[in-house]
Amino acid sequence: MKFIMLFGPQAVGKMTIGHELEKSTSLKLFHNHMTLELLHPLFEFGDETWRLSTMFRQEIFKSFAKSKEEGMIFTYVWAFDCQEDWDFVEQTRSIFEAAGGEVYFVELEAEVTERMERNRSAHRLQHKPTKRNTEASELELIESMNKYRLNSLPNEIQEPNYMRIDNTHLCPKSVAVKVKDHFNL
Repeated sequence: MKFIMLFGPQAVGKMTIGHELEKSTSLKLFHNHMTLELLHPLFEFGDETWRLSTMFRQEIFKSFAKSKEEGMIFTYVWAFDCQEDWDFVEQTRSIFEAAGGEVYFVELEAEVTERMERNRSAHRLQHKPTKRNTEASELELIESMNKYRLNSLPNEIQEPNYMRIDNTHLCPKSVAVKVKDHFNL
């Protein structure tokens, strides 16, 4: 079992790259908005959405880690200055490692101007209805960038299975190839 945590700030391209990785491997994509889009119509982005989303994700991880599947790609916005995000990453890692899985970390970064363009992409809006109000999602992108640290500091992540990619000027398919080749997926 392989578990790829594909993380970075909003609109950096995580889901799109995840879709490309899914096409070229036998790994399945579980992007972070799959749970959020389920809960948002009921609770908007309130505390209950985040609580239930975390619970659903953990249960999905547990079931998937026990399955006969080759592996999973999960996308995540990791706020490095929030301990609860570090805890979530560690809990997720332990679920897969306890089941004998290998965990890989792929960090994406891109210039904010490129992220703003990607925020309006047809692919993103198709898969993430809560992002269709692009004015609101752009405001949230800026606010979260100012409130949280959404990329790691140099050498902050000390994992043997880690890579960081600035994908500002790279197409999703080429990034997926880099990840696939780097980790021999």
